[in-house]
Amino acid sequence: MEPFRRHQGRMVPLDRANVDTDQIIPKQFLKRIERSGFGPFLFYDWRRNDPDFVLERPEYQGASVLLTGPNFGCGSSREHAPWSLQDAGFKAVIAPSFADIFRTNCLKIGLLPVQLPESSVRRLMELAQEDPALPVTVDLQARTVSAAGFSEPFAMDDFARECLLNGWDDVGLTLRHADAISAYEQHRAAWLPRVPTP
Repeated sequence: MEPFRRHQGRMVPLDRANVDTDQIIPKQFLKRIERSGFGPFLFYDWRRNDPDFVLERPEYQGASVLLTGPNFGCGSSREHAPWSLQDAGFKAVIAPSFADIFRTNCLKIGLLPVQLPESSVRRLMELAQEDPALPVTVDLQARTVSAAGFSEPFAMDDFARECLLNGWDDVGLTLRHADAISAYEQHRAAWLPRVPTP
């Protein structure tokens, strides 16, 4: 997992509430066994059926911060939803609220879910609509979001923040104790099963 400390990028306003994971990445694309390659299928049905869908507009191409409505990521717990957002180039999602499992899945891959009051998300959407080239800065170290005179703190669990700042996924957290694990394995009874070492 890549560390996340501070990101500056353009915003895209997806002004919809209760966006579920089947809308983020439809079920027919879940057959892949890799974690990559899902980006082209992000919001597939909306993009295919609405030529004016916000992610299809030229002025928002290359945006890396998604602004959206409350309860983002509800529905099934598919990990493919944050994978597809990250694969499409998004580094952070800002919303008034997230489905718990979706939020957890984001944190496990280094995609930052930022929760701000609905009025604040609305203001950021207005700024993005007024000037699609306007950059926003999401600073995890300072726990702030800022853009064109807008600045607001956001809450983030200390443990989740430390993992993101250091780029520690679940495997990375375990590997921090590799020496202790090896030492333990060396002193176990010979008849017990062993974990092969590289």
